[in-house]
Amino acid sequence: MLKSIHHIAVICTDINASKAFYVDKLGLTLLSEHFRADRLSWKCDLALHGKYVLELFSFPDPPMRQSRPEAAGLRHLAFEVVNVWEEKARLEALGVTVEPIRMDEYTGKSFTFLTDPDNLPIELYQT
Repeated sequence: MLKSIHHIAVICTDINASKAFYVDKLGLTLLSEHFRADRLSWKCDLALHGKYVLELFSFPDPPMRQSRPEAAGLRHLAFEVVNVWEEKARLEALGVTVEPIRMDEYTGKSFTFLTDPDNLPIELYQT
């Protein structure tokens, strides 16, 4: 029986750019970071409000993710926010490009999208 989502793993092309984005801009906390010499790969564990949620991996020359047109597979990573307008303004002040805020036609909730350094779509969803 499934209890919850344990974590999400993201493969990035530049581990330092991705760490800076997820830690310095989105506000996650770096729990640990390890270089795996046998794979020439970095692994970083990140937390949100103390809960381990995201792994960042680097590998030599990973193929680029197809985002547009949308490909089969994981579509985006979504974070819950208290106020999507405030979060959009905060991120834009840090130099992050954020799409215009939209309204979910089924729930009436506000949301927007941005991308990480490797063009992975990230959704901010107001609850």
